[in-house]
Amino acid sequence: MKEFALIFRLQDISDFKPSPEQMQERMNWLTGIASQNKLVDKGNTLLPFAGNAKTVKPNNVITDGAYTEIKEFISGYIVIKADTIDEAVEMAKSNPIFDQVGGSIEVREVIKRD
Repeated sequence: MKEFALIFRLQDISDFKPSPEQMQERMNWLTGIASQNKLVDKGNTLLPFAGNAKTVKPNNVITDGAYTEIKEFISGYIVIKADTIDEAVEMAKSNPIFDQVGGSIEVREVIKRD
């Protein structure tokens, strides 16, 4: 299995204060990945600037590449295990971020350092 970083990008969350229900939705999504033994907690990783990357946007819009708008910022990331980038994209598509605040999730294969 390969490892992929899911990088969470948002445009503006200055007024966003998640409700307990929204926080629970996020935790349920993360727990679902962990229950499949696909959540990775490793620190020795690099994200390449070029290569195999996709971005998942609201309404299941998938784009190639890790191209961001200057107004977007990274709000966090996790590393998961998947056989292919398409499987990682499927996991990203079910994240409640799209219904809660919009934004996008960049999916990028991780390079492991020895």
